[in-house]
Amino acid sequence: MRRILAISDIHGELELFNELLEKVNYNPSRDQLILLGDYIDRGPDSKGVLDRVVKLKDEGAIVLRGNHDEMMVNVVEGRPGALERWERNGALATLQGYDSTIKSMTNPLTKEFTAHVNFIRSLDYYYETEDYIFVHAGVEPGVPIEAVPTNKLVWIREAFYNVYNGEKTIVFGHTPTSYLLGRGNNNVYFGENKIIGIDGAATYGGQLNCLELPSKNVYHVSKHES
Repeated sequence: MRRILAISDIHGELELFNELLEKVNYNPSRDQLILLGDYIDRGPDSKGVLDRVVKLKDEGAIVLRGNHDEMMVNVVEGRPGALERWERNGALATLQGYDSTIKSMTNPLTKEFTAHVNFIRSLDYYYETEDYIFVHAGVEPGVPIEAVPTNKLVWIREAFYNVYNGEKTIVFGHTPTSYLLGRGNNNVYFGENKIIGIDGAATYGGQLNCLELPSKNVYHVSKHES
């Protein structure tokens, strides 16, 4: 059986991402990599992360979108309030990775930025197997996955993880595991209600986690260990 390797919430931390892939000995010919979104914002190299993710998808990785990725698309599409929301969540760090002179979205955007926006537009919101559902934030309990509004798939928190009791195990990011395990604990969270949270808050000084399935082995890297 092929290993499934799930990683979420990279947030521009390209060095940690590369280090983690090396640590787990990722090989696209024998492993199924699943990325759960939030490639951008806050960290030092969002553009570099997206460049790497594009290549990984070409090699067979399953790449899903997160709420930060969605915010970038919403801004380009001119949705009301989208720019202000993205600015509060790390937009400038992302934009300056494409052009260090950029001060706001009013500046001309690069072709690389546009290509990355189009790439994100092509991404799915969830991936389902016989035993698992992989998604950025969670699902709406009691609602078939295909009927859950996409904004909930990338934004939901307590209404999912406090209530979920479905048959399939949900693997998700978005909510830092320290919210679930306790302050300072950034390890993978294995909930009794068939949920597995993997966001180790790497860009906040936590750790970037990788969940291996079906073994449930966990790997991680962090800045203070690098």
